Amino acid sequence: MSFNGAEDTFLKVKKSLNCKGTLLDLSTPAIMGILNITPDSFYDGGRLKDDKSIITKAESLLMEGAKIIDIGGQSSRPGAKPISVEEEWSRIFPALKVLVKEFPDAILSVDTFYAQIAKSSIEEGASIINDISAGNLDPDMFAFIIRSKVPYIMMHMKGTPQNMQDNPSYENLHEEIIRFFTEKISALTKEGVTDIVIDPGFGFGKSVSHNYQLLKHLSLYKILGFPILAGLSRKSMVTKVLKTDPSSSLNGTSVLNAIALLNGASILRVHDVREAIEVKKIIDQYMLVD
Repeated sequence: MSFNGAEDTFLKVKKSLNCKGTLLDLSTPAIMGILNITPDSFYDGGRLKDDKSIITKAESLLMEGAKIIDIGGQSSRPGAKPISVEEEWSRIFPALKVLVKEFPDAILSVDTFYAQIAKSSIEEGASIINDISAGNLDPDMFAFIIRSKVPYIMMHMKGTPQNMQDNPSYENLHEEIIRFFTEKISALTKEGVTDIVIDPGFGFGKSVSHNYQLLKHLSLYKILGFPILAGLSRKSMVTKVLKTDPSSSLNGTSVLNAIALLNGASILRVHDVREAIEVKKIIDQYMLVD
């Protein structure tokens, strides 16, 4: 498999998602705001503990310019232990219920690898499923996506959150990841699924070097024909280079977000929406110049 010259080839990438009847326009990049209902996420775990704090956070994300709110009920940080379907749903359901009530026009995504939670979330008002395992952690996930035809964000992860950072290695990083996505896309599209987003999985089974190779050649993944999501926010590829911690990594995150947009990202998944919107405005202006 060779991709020589692929980054310089004009490639038509899908520019919208049908979110249960609401069209999400991706002709210009969209910002996805993170709303974690978890006690142990690597950056913001434990901050949202009641309806009031959830509403306040969601309102802030939307007012700052987020087009999608991504609700997470289970930490996927390196080494995180999995929780049950029941425990994850006990976190997601109350948040989803209040968000649907308070923000009925908002596009809500649920970050889960459990098919049952995906099904229940869509029934309760979510309109996108964001799966870090691309169906690998629950064999029923693809069947649900095929039945429901809701937009599906699928991420590449080598291993599981428990072991993904145990010396990750690749013979050819891009070939392996593109082959992974090609197989997944084929399985879905032949069953009529058309609203797919690919996430190369920064920090999920990748070394710092792997992460920067992915970022530098992100435009290569446009050969797959679907929007690219970049989730770079406050991750170790920032903190390890700057020798800092997640709380002090906003500036580095903004730099990476700018590079991702220049290299073809259609969605940025971020903790800090206002700053990501500012990055997007600067890049938009830059791209207007001949």
